[in-house]
This record gives sequence, C-alpha cells and structure tokens, in this order.
Amino acid sequence: MRVIRWTVNCSILYTDLPPLERPAAAAADGFAAVEFWWPWPVAVPADRDVEAFVRAIEDAGVLLTGLNFFAGDMPGGDRGVVSWPGRSRELLDNIPVVAAIGQRLGCRAFNALYGNRIDGVAAQEQDELALEMLAACARGVDGTVLLEPLSAGSRAPEPAHYPLRTAADTVAVLDRLGDVPNVGLLADLYHLAVNGDDVPAAIARHAERIAHVQIADAPGRGAPGTGALPIREWIDQLRATGYDGYFGLEYRSEGPGAFDWLPREQRAGR
Repeated sequence: MRVIRWTVNCSILYTDLPPLERPAAAAADGFAAVEFWWPWPVAVPADRDVEAFVRAIEDAGVLLTGLNFFAGDMPGGDRGVVSWPGRSRELLDNIPVVAAIGQRLGCRAFNALYGNRIDGVAAQEQDELALEMLAACARGVDGTVLLEPLSAGSRAPEPAHYPLRTAADTVAVLDRLGDVPNVGLLADLYHLAVNGDDVPAAIARHAERIAHVQIADAPGRGAPGTGALPIREWIDQLRATGYDGYFGLEYRSEGPGAFDWLPREQRAGR
C-alpha cells in the first residue's frame, strides 16, 4: 500500500512563529515536506531575504514541495495578479525569482493565483491576459504551474470577484492554454466543497488534470475531523485514480494539537 505523502503549508500553519522558523517546526513535528505561499509582500525581494528563506528550508532538512508566485496583497484581499492589467511587469519580474528558488530547493510545483475581476476592465481582456501570463509562468519555471479555484475561507475577505470557483472553471482555462506544457489543476478540496462543487464528481471527471491537492475541513477551515467533510474518502478516491502527489495541509490551527489527527509515524510519508 502506497503511503500518503503530506506537506505542511507554512504560510497558514505555525503562525505563532516567524516564517523562517516554521520549516524547522514542521520537521520537529515529524514532517519531511513543506509548502509556502509567496513569502514576501513584493514580487522581487532582496537577495539576502531569498538567501535566508532558502537557508531556513535547507537547515530544517525538509523538501519544499510548493511555492506560490507573487499574488499581490493577500491580507488586503488580492488573489493573484495573473489576470490583472497593469501588474504584468511585477509577475514577469517575479518568475525568475520563483524559478531560482525552485531550482535551488528542488521544488517543482508553483501556484499561480488567477486574480480577482477588476472594476472597469472587461472580463475577456483579463482572461486573455491570464492566458499570456500563465504561458509565461510555464515557460519560466522547471516544473508544473498550478491553477486553483478559491473560496472566501473562514477569515479571508470574500473574493466575490475571483472567477475560478469550481474545478470545471479552472480546467476550462487550462484547456484554453492549448499545448502549453506543464500546467495543472490544484484541487483544494476545502475550496471546492465550500463553493458547492461536487467534489467526488470533480475528482472523477478531472483526475488526469489534478497536479496537486490541498485539504482542510469545513466549516471553519480547520484540521481534518473538525468539520463535516469526508476528507479521507476523497483522499482514497484520489489515490484510486492514480494520484500519487503530495497532499498539502492548508488549514488553520492555533496552539498545540494542530496535527493530533495524524499519527506521527505517518507524517513523513515514508
């Protein structure tokens, strides 16, 4: 029986610690892999800040399995700049930084958040720009560019203008990319469920497009078992389709006990 490979999202977990201390905390809890949203508020951080981030991952002895491209002001409600006219230069400047981090740390999965609808800009214009920018992301990194449906989450501002809400919404964009290689669906089971998508049907229909999976329970975006979602059933279904990638733990949990649901001997996925 294949083991489940877990990876801890250190941008949403261990928030009581400074970000550079979180990979070591994950390792101390028995995990062998971590993922991050874009760790800085700017598209091109200072070289010393990149070096400190790389060193924190290396010193912790964990694998970086996922990294977001620059996505704007996430705490302020931005949800990516891929489709945002006027910010393409930031993303284009960000791509080689992402690529360099990925190359140094062996990361091969990169999440490109699509971006909210912008008042006064036609949706078609944004969608055409998104295709151009996603193709640039795919050309610029050695790995897979991920595209993700989003929900509001339990504490985030409502992304009423984020257009990718279901797996089908996202796959439609991937289809429009045509022969652009190395792009895939990031199936965050929490976001899909909260948005009302039929998760088992989405898995069955789009299994071959799923390149990464993230989980959290609902309501509340907490650890598995804190809500009502049949997460284990969905994981089993994904594995039955042949999915052998990582499952990202992207939930909120403050204080001790964030991983009590997962036996320590299973956390490293070996």
